Amino acid sequence: MFAISLGDDGAELRPLEPYHAEEYLAHIDRGREYIGRFIGLADVCTDLDSARAFLRSYAEKAADDSGRLYGIWTADGTLVGGVLFRTFDAAAGTCEVGCWLEEAAVGRGLVTRAIRVIVDWAVEERGIHRVEWIAAAGNAASIKVAQRLGLVRDGVQREKYARGGVRHDVEIWSVLAPEWRELRAGAR
Repeated sequence: MFAISLGDDGAELRPLEPYHAEEYLAHIDRGREYIGRFIGLADVCTDLDSARAFLRSYAEKAADDSGRLYGIWTADGTLVGGVLFRTFDAAAGTCEVGCWLEEAAVGRGLVTRAIRVIVDWAVEERGIHRVEWIAAAGNAASIKVAQRLGLVRDGVQREKYARGGVRHDVEIWSVLAPEWRELRAGAR
């Protein structure tokens, strides 16, 4: 197994695999209400079997090269969130990245740092040309991450999905490989 340091605070990015099901469920239980405000992840994992099935689905996506799932662990070894390739199509040169985080871990830059790692890998190692970020328009934290990363807002899909009895607009953000390389070069 690998672990990639996310900085001086000791946080790490690691693959999130089926054998983490108990730890993952405990994490989702701690953050269920916060995580579930805009995404259905909290609804998908309600018990150990469903948590294991969700993690297994991403293990299968990784085996098929169509998605991947990574956890974010703090220095004390607590799983507090994650990032993922919700979709990954190397042949087409496109992917969609996403994230989730429990409320106790908000404000530390963990998601921004973790997304940088996986986008760097997608662009530089796998030849991905277009990386997408899709977020509910009301999810200000997610939109701020897209902005911090230097993504461009492509547009809005109005009232795309219902969550909590409310129809949500969805913002689509993206970055193209040449733009990503330029952003990363400027950050150095």
